[in-house]
Amino acid sequence: MFPVHMRAGAVLLAISLLMTAPAWATLKNRNPLSGETSQQNYVRVTRAVAPSLLLPASTSLETDYAEVMRAIEAVPDVIVVPILVAGPVTAAATRNLGNKFAQADGNIAVIYPDIGEPYRSVFTQIVGGIEDRAGRRVTNIAVGANVDTGELNNSLRRQDTRVVIALGRQGVKVATALDSNIRVVVGAVLTAPENEVRDHPVNSLSPDPALLFSRLKSLMPKARRVFTVYDPRQNAWMMRLAKEAARAQGLEFTAYEAQDLRSATLAYQKILASADSSQDALWLPHDSTTVEEGSVLPLVLEGSWARNLAVFSSNFGHVRRGVLFSLYPNNVELGHHLAGSALAFMASSDNEVSGMFPLREVLMAINLRTAQHLGINTSRPQSYDMTFPAQ
Repeated sequence: MFPVHMRAGAVLLAISLLMTAPAWATLKNRNPLSGETSQQNYVRVTRAVAPSLLLPASTSLETDYAEVMRAIEAVPDVIVVPILVAGPVTAAATRNLGNKFAQADGNIAVIYPDIGEPYRSVFTQIVGGIEDRAGRRVTNIAVGANVDTGELNNSLRRQDTRVVIALGRQGVKVATALDSNIRVVVGAVLTAPENEVRDHPVNSLSPDPALLFSRLKSLMPKARRVFTVYDPRQNAWMMRLAKEAARAQGLEFTAYEAQDLRSATLAYQKILASADSSQDALWLPHDSTTVEEGSVLPLVLEGSWARNLAVFSSNFGHVRRGVLFSLYPNNVELGHHLAGSALAFMASSDNEVSGMFPLREVLMAINLRTAQHLGINTSRPQSYDMTFPAQ
């Protein structure tokens, strides 16, 4: 049995229409109890439970089976499941239930900040991806600073919410105050406090170093070393991933720790003085300490330009300012990923996986002027998702 609740009428209609057209064609004798033909019975039942699925009067049931199936599948509350029946029934095409079936009951809610543009559009795109992938009811809740978590808890309980996808810092703050039996998937944050990482899976907006290093090698096949400067309070977890990723790409990885502007500046000066531009590159992670944009970033950009050193960043905004490239979120695909995680939790009774996870649903931006300055071939700018200066 499939643990999926569907309206009784929709179930009746879905099962009755799963028969192939030739099977319908044989059912034209009158029902001795009702005195109506099978086709008249079909019209009567359909009009009662789903009038939107009635075919035009000129439509032939024998020839428009495919149209009927498309109409059924368009109803979000109906799950189409092929069923074997006795008799000479023509085999129907196997249906992929990927986005419409998860072996779990309950609903999903998305909590995200009630915030203005341009950030609202970002959250809207992520939510759209979640709804597209979930294949079930998704409740969207925009929350402000004064949200009543008690009333929110009651509302989610009434809606049989099993998993909450919490987006942004405000969404996470609210989600951590919910009932403990509601599982939480965190997304659209750069990092999270230790207690949140311990209790929930946190999907960071920081790109996976494996993807960054792979793109670097595609642009600079001769690259051999990658340098970075980071604050361990923010990015110790990311550096562990970076070491593994560099090893897989055949890169030597050197990371300098810095917990204040002075030590970060000294580390960058050391890198710029010793780097070999023919084989070295500098990576700027998402780090408010070591990639401070008022003084540190201008120092790095000016020094790297003068020495022809390739600099790439986890921050999309840095490409406009002159770094070679960056990876940034594909918001719709990120929504798909978050919904997939939520569905997996609903289908499993195991304890959910927790910890920080890097962004893998990415697009690429490149600075063509910087690439030209470094002698990097970008003869096909259409292969990048965004270019600067704008083409």
